[in-house]
Amino acid sequence: MANATRKRCAHCGGGMLLVRVDAKFCTQRCGTYYRRKRGKLPVKMARSRRFVRYSARKVPLTAGGRAASSTNSRSWCTLSTARKARAGIGVGYVLGDGVGCIDLDDCFDGAHLKPWAQELLDANPGTLVEVSMSGNGLHIFGLLPEGRGRVIRDGRKIEVYSVGRYVALTGNRYGDAPASLRPLNLEPIENVRDER
Repeated sequence: MANATRKRCAHCGGGMLLVRVDAKFCTQRCGTYYRRKRGKLPVKMARSRRFVRYSARKVPLTAGGRAASSTNSRSWCTLSTARKARAGIGVGYVLGDGVGCIDLDDCFDGAHLKPWAQELLDANPGTLVEVSMSGNGLHIFGLLPEGRGRVIRDGRKIEVYSVGRYVALTGNRYGDAPASLRPLNLEPIENVRDER
């Protein structure tokens, strides 16, 4: 195993010691579960008209390829339309209407979550969690009243938004996170000073 590589399983998030560099799953079972739930969204999100496309630079686009805005609902579309569109490289969801997101950047230490990220994940069970485009962050989606966003940079990289932003969807569910939304628990960061 001289050429073995350390990676995280795309389904369960567990560490893998692999000879094949292109392997994505620790077991065939994880691969099967991953393919079954990839791209499934909670009903509240999937049935809304809050989707955009996005470019390689993460600029929001309309389904037709023009500039979109996370504050102009006329530039949004349904999930079906966004998935069929050819503009840009992926589908994004515009936060609001009671759906928010805790965005964690640089939250992995190798194959494991950093303790601060694990604390936030543990505080928010039973809600949709995706691995971000970078592969080194998480998006914790949940129910959150619309309000001012937060940015925390105290050694942790945390952002919380509930309106006026969009999130690039990856379909790469973290671990066994369900396709459901629960109220977001911000208690672990409630008394932390905002960087804004």
